[in-house]
Amino acid sequence: MGGSFNPVHIGHIMLADYLAQFTELDMVWLMLSPLNPIKSNPEELINDNARIDMLNIAVGTNPRLSVCDIELNMPRPSYTINSLRQLQETNPDCRFSLVIGGDNWLLFDQWREHDAILQRYSPIVYPRPGYTIDKNNIPPEVTLVDAPVTDISSSFIRRAIAEGKDMTNFLPHGVYQYIKTNNLYSHAK
Repeated sequence: MGGSFNPVHIGHIMLADYLAQFTELDMVWLMLSPLNPIKSNPEELINDNARIDMLNIAVGTNPRLSVCDIELNMPRPSYTINSLRQLQETNPDCRFSLVIGGDNWLLFDQWREHDAILQRYSPIVYPRPGYTIDKNNIPPEVTLVDAPVTDISSSFIRRAIAEGKDMTNFLPHGVYQYIKTNNLYSHAK
């Protein structure tokens, strides 16, 4: 499950844990994307190390979740197909599936080598508020999951922190304290 995790919030962890417990997945790896080539405003990203630190805090000791930093050592921008191939090469005994939100599914045809991802990495698509997926046009390689949804976003969290709001209950235990200690997002837009 790739993402900018800028910052990681309870919605990310809730979804990852749901997928690990209620689907065929044995484990969900949260793969930090240092630079998404499709996303706008890459200047809003804080440094990679801080986002990895927050992911590690968020995952904690949950045995069903793991932090994946493979993209931090790959050329930028990051292309998911390259990351998946690298993961498969370094973990030949694992079978990987790509987890994406319904918002990304609607842009999936813009992804580099999206057909190869479909054929080799059986995407799992979860719902996102405000994005409707036509279930009649889903390829057989794709699994739609009816995961619980929460209408929370990292951009909402960043803005709220910049406004001085207390985000303790919107972030995994320990992440808000890390943000405050390191004075992150205090000037977010």
